[in-house]
Amino acid sequence: MSGRKLVRRLGWVFTAAGFVLLAWGLATWRWGDPVTTLYTRWEQRQLAGEYRRFAAEHRLRAGQRSETGPSPSEIRRAARRLREGVDIGQPIGRLEVDRLGLSMVIVNGTDAGSLRKGPGRDPRTFLPGEGRLVYIAGHRTTFGAPFAHIERLRPGDRVVLEMPYGRFVYAVTGSVIVPADDLDRLRSRGREEVALQACHPRFSATQRYIVYARPVGFSPAAEQPDEAS
Repeated sequence: MSGRKLVRRLGWVFTAAGFVLLAWGLATWRWGDPVTTLYTRWEQRQLAGEYRRFAAEHRLRAGQRSETGPSPSEIRRAARRLREGVDIGQPIGRLEVDRLGLSMVIVNGTDAGSLRKGPGRDPRTFLPGEGRLVYIAGHRTTFGAPFAHIERLRPGDRVVLEMPYGRFVYAVTGSVIVPADDLDRLRSRGREEVALQACHPRFSATQRYIVYARPVGFSPAAEQPDEAS
């Protein structure tokens, strides 16, 4: 093969590789990294079954209900028992955000292994119903990218946290961008509040994009369907 033909073929190879990388980048920007997303989808399927069993166990421990549902003190006790007894990486609830088309099982923990499974609650914070900060982190470009478009959330948008002991509805109040090392954001401000956090900007970890939401509704936990059904 002549040197000219070799150069031409290498040119085609590099051009094709460039198009592949461009397509990969665009797909990752729009939908998240497809390889890690497949892994997270598999993990979510496993977590769904684990969460059904977990929810059934903790629903029985949520206290005696009146005709109007559990009292605030029963909810607080159930939340505290769950928080104090749950392991890192274990499923603890389900997060639903209509604006983002999001419905995923959330896990306990924000370490790398936990966040590969889905959104994770920072163990330094609390659970819904305790009247304190509930801080949930999630990836923006990899591992399912649950918070890929977190910036689309607007005041009034609903954030739902389904827990074994109840279904909590929150309304978005606003957002903030802070440095990645701003640990003060993990401090509870003495009221029930949910914070959803993702890296910012996308493909970077220098800052954090945080959306805050306040409670607007509660309903008793629905019965979980049997796994065989």
